[in-house]
Amino acid sequence: MAHLDFEAPLVELEERIATLKELTDGGGPEAEAIDTQIENLLAQAEDLQRKLYADLDVWKKVQLSRHPDRPYLRDYLALLFEDFVELHGDRNFGDDPAIISGFARFEGEIVAVVGHQKGRTAKDKSLRNFGMAHPEGYRKAIRIMRLAEQAGRPVLTFIDTPGAYPGLGAEERGQAEAIGRSIEVMAGLRVPIVSTVIGEGGSGGALAIGVANQVLMFEYATYSVITPEGCASILWRDGTRAADAAEQLRLLAHDAKQLGVIDEVVPEPALGAHRKPETAAESLRVRLRHHLDQLQGLSGDELVAQRYQRFRALGTWQ
Repeated sequence: MAHLDFEAPLVELEERIATLKELTDGGGPEAEAIDTQIENLLAQAEDLQRKLYADLDVWKKVQLSRHPDRPYLRDYLALLFEDFVELHGDRNFGDDPAIISGFARFEGEIVAVVGHQKGRTAKDKSLRNFGMAHPEGYRKAIRIMRLAEQAGRPVLTFIDTPGAYPGLGAEERGQAEAIGRSIEVMAGLRVPIVSTVIGEGGSGGALAIGVANQVLMFEYATYSVITPEGCASILWRDGTRAADAAEQLRLLAHDAKQLGVIDEVVPEPALGAHRKPETAAESLRVRLRHHLDQLQGLSGDELVAQRYQRFRALGTWQ
């Protein structure tokens, strides 16, 4: 398992515990003494866990949102959904693997699923473009969301991107137009939409699939107009001051909830979703079901009006 720098002492303890457990498999006279060592180390590990995660600063939480073992959309597809059928292509230019979209069963109900997908291996990261979608990715998302509206099916979106891809080809193919069109389409969809920020929620690339009736956010996810590195480069001409920028951006889940940017913070397991993906997925399942049940009692006009009022209220100050 990969780990962040601040997790290193905990990982070292866990590796020692795993090694000792292997020694006890054969039994023998030393097994009792080894069991005692394991119990002591487990107590140390539990105490260290509390200390490490009790007072995480903003930058450490940003790192957790990017953790290489953090569950991605593909993981949640396996943990939350059944019979997923992926649909490819924007019917205009091509297929963008940075966006996954299609239809699946969620607790027996057919729903549309749209979200960013990062890669784990070097090859997959390149294929998925590190979760940074091109215009054709957002146009594919629009196509699937319109199909969902035609079929009267709810839309669930999953946000996990540093931002939309800013490369020359993407700009030539209308990146800004694709993002704007996706926002426009989502604003007018006459079916329930629930969005969840599962990792990084970066800039317009995140908002493009985040115009929902209810927006959820995992406890250690982030949601911001720009990455801390990008912000530091603009403000101070120094990308190494990303931690300082993160403090100022108010990009954590509790900040977003306080500002009204999101509607609910979904709790993660004590050591983060990357430690117990199944537990994180189960927490999300419960909240998705709750919000879908609430929204499905609204008419198409009421869903559009509620979504409009929700986003119009952003930025108000009392």
